[in-house]
Order: sequence, then structure tokens, then C-alpha cells
Amino acid sequence: MQTETISLAEEIINDAQDYTLFSWSKQKGTNPIAVKRAEGVYLYDYDDNRIIDFSSGLINMNIGHGNQRITEAVVKQMQEVAYVTPSCVTKARADLGKKLAEICPGDLNKSFFTLCGATSIENGIKLARLCTGRHKILTRYQSYHGATMGVISAGGDPRKLPVDAQQAPNFVHFDLPNLYRWEYGEENLLKEAVAGLERIIAYEGPANIAAILLEGESGTSGCLQYPKGYLKAVREITNKHGILMIMDEVMSGFGRTGQWFGFQNHGIVPDMIAMAKGLTCGYLPFGCLQVSNKIAAKYDDAILPLGLTYSAHAVCCAAALETLKIYEEDNLLENAREMGKYMEQQVDKLKDIHPSIGDFRNTGLLGCIEVVKNRKTKEPMAPFNAKPDEMVVMNKVAARIKELGMYTFVRWNYIFCAPPLIVTKEQIDEGLAIISEALKIADEIASPNPSKVGA
Repeated sequence: MQTETISLAEEIINDAQDYTLFSWSKQKGTNPIAVKRAEGVYLYDYDDNRIIDFSSGLINMNIGHGNQRITEAVVKQMQEVAYVTPSCVTKARADLGKKLAEICPGDLNKSFFTLCGATSIENGIKLARLCTGRHKILTRYQSYHGATMGVISAGGDPRKLPVDAQQAPNFVHFDLPNLYRWEYGEENLLKEAVAGLERIIAYEGPANIAAILLEGESGTSGCLQYPKGYLKAVREITNKHGILMIMDEVMSGFGRTGQWFGFQNHGIVPDMIAMAKGLTCGYLPFGCLQVSNKIAAKYDDAILPLGLTYSAHAVCCAAALETLKIYEEDNLLENAREMGKYMEQQVDKLKDIHPSIGDFRNTGLLGCIEVVKNRKTKEPMAPFNAKPDEMVVMNKVAARIKELGMYTFVRWNYIFCAPPLIVTKEQIDEGLAIISEALKIADEIASPNPSKVGA
């Protein structure tokens, strides 16, 4: 009797499917890549196939994969001390706090270290309520701030809908129209968006509102960009009413948009910054809530009611310090700006070829292609919060992208173009060539006569 043999990759995938749970997915029918190693902008499977990572993992692997400087820093720290209780301090903690104060604008000089983006924002919400004595938090529809009960309630992402009945209270959402689908001009969009926010504040009572929580730049909702001048207007409104401003820079921070933080593209300084992802670039789980001196001073003579067992974990702090050093030494913010401009130029060329490309929104290297059925009507190839039967075409596009050797984030009718900040022009060309080939599937739907496209 012959026994069927399976490859090591198949064994790993089978065991992962049998004994682990996959996030945001049906558990049956998952088709993960078994990654053996990774280097730079590439993943390698067990057959040594090279896969270009065009979304930096989950838009966190900013410095690229396999950077051994991080390994060396982590090993060195573990050889000295791996963990101390947060009531003790290490040199790594002290140095990281000092470095973040140097990077952050204004008086954002105090760091509270967490484990991830969600815990950074959870603590920001808690602190805002404690500091102001108010209870309501205003957030944007189509935002995403994490998956713990507090921050998923704060977000405006449909992933919260299955647990709607468990939502945390006192979150109020407001709408911010998308310029691509706004028919009345950008100037009018700004006026309407600001007026809409002011109406919500009036309805809810300014004296009840602790904070407004916004992403530095929109990410998973489709890189929906703020109207020019919007964040400045919001900052004026918050100052007027004594409302705190919390910027979620989990995805848009640490060079992703060509600046240390996304909000710096808009000329404002918030009261708190929530950080994670690019702080350690996925090498270790880590986060930070950066707060102003004014907020921190409230707890000079009062107990700060925030705490985590692994706050300021020494090894994570060491990884973060080395990561920040890499950003500076390798000029990654500058490269993000330069390569972002190049990405925009090349996608513009693709628009002449593919009628299915409706829009491309990008800041630095945080961008996505919006795929449409009709460029004139802007009907999306898959609607917001699409059902499975509405994702047929985009699922085919995603499968083709994977088949051609790319890992990237495809959501509804969005294809994300957010490679590591170390990316080169040649690698951008490589990635866009794959996307271009996959978009031929969408073009068949978008164009009644694809043969004439680009003629």
C-alpha cells in the first residue's frame, strides 16, 4: 500500500489550518502562502518562488524584510535583559522615549508604550476621557482603528457589524465624503465636510465631547484623502471647544506618507499620537501612545490609571530604536517621497491601458488603485462592504495577482500599492506589471470592446 507523501509546505499549511484560526476569514477554503524566508521587498516560499510584497505585509514592513540590524539589536538586548516590570526602567526604554520626543512635533514629548495599534488607541481614548471629564469620542465613518471592542466600536469599518450588539458606548460617527465621488468641487467638499462636523458637534454637545479620533491618512478604507485644509479646520474646531485631537498613525506613521507622520502633510499638531506597525515594522509587536506635555502634567501628582504587563518591553524598545535608526541612516522618508511620485507617474500610464482603473489615491507610498466597471459613472467593480457574490471579479483579479507572484492587500474594489519604503523603481515596475496583467480580467467587465483600449 502506497502512502501519499506531501511536501513540507503542504504539511505546514495543513497544520496551520487544522490547529490555528485565520483572522477576517472563513476557516475553510483558506489558501495561505507558506513563507520560508523573506528579504527586502520579497517573500520566498518552500519551492523558492519569489513573491513581491506590494503591501508591506499589512502596511507595516516599512524597512523591508530580513533586516539583520534588527536581529542584532534584539539579540544584544536579550543577552542583557529581556523583561523588567514596567515600574523598572531600561536604557532602551529611556533612549526610545527621548528619540520619539525628538521626532514628534510640538510638545508631544511623553511616551506610553503598548503592544499594538489597538492598545495604543484604547489607552488614548481612556486618557482623553479622564483628562477632559467628558465621555463622547467622534470618529469618521470608513475609518479603521483596530479590533478590540473599544476601538472597533470607534471605527467606521463594516468589520464591526457582526459584533454590533457588543459595541462600546459613546462613540459618534460623522461622514467625510470622498472627493472621487463628490460632484461639486473640492472647495465645496471642504466647506460641506467642515460644516457637517460642526453640526454633529452641536447636536452632541461640545461639552460632552472628549476627543476627535482620526487617521493621519486613510488606509484600509481605500486611502480616502482629506480635502486640502480639512485637518487644519478640525484642529481649529477642537481648540475652540476644548476637544482633544487624537491622530491614529498606526498605518500612516513612520515614513509611510513621506513624513514621520501622516498629519505632518497637513500642517497640524495633535494632542496625542497612536503608533504601532512602522515603529518596529513587524519584527516585534509594539506600540506607543505619544501625549503632549500638557496632558502628561495632569498626572504629575495624580495616579496615571493606565497599565500593561508588557509596557516598555525592553526587547521591543531595542527593536524600535534600531528601526528608527534605519529610517534615518537609509533615508527612507526621502525614498518614500521619491518612489511615491514615481508610482503615481507609472499608474497614470496604466490608466491609458486599463479602463477598469477609476482612480489612484496615494500619499508617499500609501496608495491604492480603485477598480471600476465604468470610468464615467464610477460604478465600483465591487461595492463598499461587498457580499461574496459581488466579489467574483475582484477575487479573480486577486487570485491572478497571487498567481503571478505578488502578495498585496485586495479589498472590495481596491488594490493596494504600498511596498516597503526601500523599494526601487525597478521593483515598482515589476509590481505594477503584475497588477497590469491581472487588471485585464477587470477590463473585460469595464470595457465592452477591450481590443480598442489604448488604441
